[in-house]
Amino acid sequence: MELKNLMEDEVFFAIDRLLKERKDMCSCKKCKLDIAAIALNNLKPKYVVTEKGKLYGKVDTMAVQFDADLTKEIIKAMDIVGAEPRHE
Repeated sequence: MELKNLMEDEVFFAIDRLLKERKDMCSCKKCKLDIAAIALNNLKPKYVVTEKGKLYGKVDTMAVQFDADLTKEIIKAMDIVGAEPRHE
């Protein structure tokens, strides 16, 4: 296994989930990446290097507070990107 930030997977999964609820928000790849970058810069990373670490990390992501913090940061990032999308 390689060095992996589990938070990246969680952020992209949550972005896809939340974009389904926000019809006013662009869901192009560039906007998704901008949302992810902003959110990840405001969330604590969860780096793992072993399968055991990956399992422990996944258990942490099942906490209600984790989901609330993740959702809050992604919604903030969506608001920022939605206000000034960087489309060419």
